[in-house]
Amino acid sequence: MSSVIAATRFSVLDRSRTREGRPVGEALRDTVRFARDVERLGYHRLWVSEHHGVPGVAGSAPTVLAAAVAAATRTIRVGTGGVMLPNHQPLVVAEQFGVLESLFPGRIDMGLGRSVGFTDGVRRALGRDKGDAEDFAAQLEDLLGWFRGTSPTGVHARPSEGLTVPPFVLAMGEGATIAARAGLPMVIGDLRDREKMLRGVDHYRERFRPSAWASEPYVVISGTIAVAATPEEARRLLIPEAWSMAYSRTRGTFPPLPPAERVEASAMTVKERGLYESGLAGQLAGTEEEVAHGLETVLKETGAQEVLVTTSTYDRAALLDSYRRLARIAGLSPA
Repeated sequence: MSSVIAATRFSVLDRSRTREGRPVGEALRDTVRFARDVERLGYHRLWVSEHHGVPGVAGSAPTVLAAAVAAATRTIRVGTGGVMLPNHQPLVVAEQFGVLESLFPGRIDMGLGRSVGFTDGVRRALGRDKGDAEDFAAQLEDLLGWFRGTSPTGVHARPSEGLTVPPFVLAMGEGATIAARAGLPMVIGDLRDREKMLRGVDHYRERFRPSAWASEPYVVISGTIAVAATPEEARRLLIPEAWSMAYSRTRGTFPPLPPAERVEASAMTVKERGLYESGLAGQLAGTEEEVAHGLETVLKETGAQEVLVTTSTYDRAALLDSYRRLARIAGLSPA
């Protein structure tokens, strides 16, 4: 095994993707079961995400789901990838993570993003607009202040104040600059756009200011990784997500994951076909040997300390097999 891979942490983001023909709530139960599986395989963290009004994603309340995941596991770190801070009052977010950390001490992470709703309708429902994302740096400072007891309001967040819940910034757009100035770990994707990722990582490291939360830069790279016995089987793992992305970009809504065989039998417009093929291209997918080589390359290029794997597919058994093979590549220690 490569020494650079051996020195890297491997973690999982599960977005509770819904599947065609299956109940929505099943996706949330799948996430909890999957957390136990990846814990046994030796992964470092399991994070959940926040989406609102999206047919293809059941995870709308990440701190609630994180509580269920943490209760069902013993050792794996649990957190969010992430809570979209502009959607919420920082005090409430601090209180939620304070409760989580109090219930599951030493196991909770606070991954934070700056996106505001997926559509105009969702933003209206949340009482937010696109401009709220511009206040992310101030919102982040406000949030962290509740843990330090420095709010100018004179109010104290209970039970958050005095607790340490590691914060991470999802580096979308200006996120790398904000993470660097705040002195926080950064999560950046995706693996397909390597040049953009490298620019973001360099930008972050150049501007990083040590803080009470992190004394030096910490880079988590995120993206899809699919491992199977053959390159063809690995590619099939990518098909449902690639089609869902193409569908969302042509029809304005992100659907449940379809089975790969249905996608392969589907007629597509020229535009849909182009988006679909683009979604399949450039992913880190293949046999264990092929993926190990690709991983070593990207880790050497980025110098990342951690990889957050975001793979989703319709076939849950094949998905778990992919993570099992990746754990073998990474030399993780199964529980």
